[in-house]
Order: sequence, then C-alpha cells, then structure tokens
Amino acid sequence: MQTRREFISNLVKFSGGLVLMNSNLFATNKPRIPSVNLNNGVKMPILGYGTYDLSDTTKCVLDALSVGYRLIDTAQMYGNEEEVGEALRMSKVPLHELFITTKLSQNMSYKETLKSINVALKKLKLEYIDLLLIHGVYSDSKQMYKAMEELYENGVLRAIGISNFTTKKYVDFVKDVKITPMINQMETHVFFMQKELRAVMKDTRLEAWSPFANGKNGYFSNLVLDGIAKKHGKNIAQIGLRYLIQNGIIAIPKTTKKKQNDRKYRYF
Repeated sequence: MQTRREFISNLVKFSGGLVLMNSNLFATNKPRIPSVNLNNGVKMPILGYGTYDLSDTTKCVLDALSVGYRLIDTAQMYGNEEEVGEALRMSKVPLHELFITTKLSQNMSYKETLKSINVALKKLKLEYIDLLLIHGVYSDSKQMYKAMEELYENGVLRAIGISNFTTKKYVDFVKDVKITPMINQMETHVFFMQKELRAVMKDTRLEAWSPFANGKNGYFSNLVLDGIAKKHGKNIAQIGLRYLIQNGIIAIPKTTKKKQNDRKYRYF
C-alpha cells in the first residue's frame, strides 16, 4: 500500500500529464475502447464490465454492451454465466467483437477442470472462451492450470491466467508452468497500485478488480481525486479509471445503472 505522500505525488504528476496531453483526452463522443496486447499477441480491451453480485445480470450486461463495452467478466462463483450467455445472444454483437472472461472458482483435479470448462462453455453458449482464470490460489492450482494449458493449445481458450496471486504466490506458480499466465487479476486502485507485484510480472498483465476500492477509505470524497476531476470536468470514477489505464492496467468496473456505465466509459 503506497503512503499518502506517494499517492498525492503520483496523482499530481498524473494531473499535470493530463494537461500536456491531447485536448481530446476526454472527448464527449464514444471512441472504441483501446486494446492491449497480451503476451501471446491476443488483444484485450483495457476497460471492461464486471458482473459480480448483480441482481439482473442479463439486463445489466445488455446495458453495458449498448454503451460500448466489449469485455465482460464473470466467474463460476457469481452463478450468472448462463445469464451472461443469454445477454450475449440477445445483444446480436458479433462474437469477434466480444472478449469474455470467466473464472474457475473452486479447487479441482486436472480431469475435473476439463469438465468444468466444458460446463462453462455450455452456460455461456460459446465455442471458445477468450480468457479463463483460476479464481484463487488452490491446492491443485497447477493441475488446474495444466488442463487450461491443454485447452489453450487446442484453441478452446484464447488466453489463460490467474487471479488473486500475490507476489510470492505468483513467483512460485510461474516456476512450474509451461505457459506464462497472460493475466493476474487483483484488487488494484489508486490507493493500492500493486507496485511490488507489477515489478515481477514482466510478461503478465495486471487486471484490476475493485478499481474504486469498493468505495472504502474515502475513495469518492478524496480531495486530491476530486480536485483533478473538477479540473478536467470529470468525476472521481473517471479519473480513477484513467489513472489505472494510463499505467497499463486493465480495469473492470461494475454498476447496475446504465447512465453510470456510460460515464465510466467516457474516461477518454
């Protein structure tokens, strides 16, 4: 966790950088969300929509897609893969424009992992998954990942990765895998930029869950963030996302309100 002094210093530098950049940085029109290259060359949108704990997943995902989001993040433990799949079908958005992530959310053997991935494909109504993650550090994580590597090589998974692997867990894990994880999804926000972890993940992209610190620690009343937001005619959420993205970090914010989704989309 960075100190208050480091946090303020970094944000002040960031704010100054905004002034020096193109005046269209926060244009009101909707540009396509930029993509980043994963270590295997697959392009992934740098901003997506998280689906954890939604009351009406299908409607919320449809709203997100209508705003312009193409990266949709779900997981087995969310219990909404079928609803996400239904929203994708109803939206009529071409599959090649979408980037769908799901996560294996319990400890499994190699064979159980293969079966579980097949179940996820059926629930999502997809023939392949863009990104599959192991949701946490499990006792059989390496066997699970071995199954993922196999399906990746067979084209069923376009990218594979992990989630909630701290620095030590990440370093220990990658020693024994054949394919370096493309993604490590971690809690990341302006108060907690995962500096140590990013330093060791040379070939693995960081993806931020809870990019607004879950609203804790005075995130939405922070005077530094508020000052930068007012300076650029934006809100704190937009500034927080821009700070992550400008540091090369993929972010998956969540909201149940279409208007808020639209505002977050306009971090540009």
